[in-house]
Amino acid sequence: VQLQASGGGLVQAGGSLRLSCAASGTIFSINDMGWYRQAPGKQRELVAVVTSVGRTNYADSVKGQFTISRDIAKNVVYLQMNSLKAEDTAVYYCYAGGVRGSRYTPPITYWGQGTQVTVSS
Repeated sequence: VQLQASGGGLVQAGGSLRLSCAASGTIFSINDMGWYRQAPGKQRELVAVVTSVGRTNYADSVKGQFTISRDIAKNVVYLQMNSLKAEDTAVYYCYAGGVRGSRYTPPITYWGQGTQVTVSS
C-alpha cells in the first residue's frame, strides 16, 4: 500500500490550499485517514482525522480553519486549509490507519511522504 500526498506549496497569509492523499494497492478496508504536520524544530502533531463513518476530529489550533473530508470509494483524504497563517508552515503527512489487505489480515498504518506547506507573512 502506498500513500501519495499532493497539493502543498507556497501561499500568502490568508490564502488557501487543498491537500490530497490517495491510498493505492491491495486495500480491503481503511479505518481512519488523516493528517499530521511537523514544523521545523517541533514535534509532529495531529492536525485532523476522519474515520470510516465520517466522524472527524481536529487539533484545537485548526478548528474552524481546516476541513477534512474523505472519499471512501477512492481511498482519498482531503484537507482544505483556509485563512492560512505563518504558523501553519510545516511538512504535512497523511496517514491511513487500520488498513487491511483482506478481512483476514491484520490492520496496518501507512504514511505518505509528506508535502511542504509554506505560508509567507
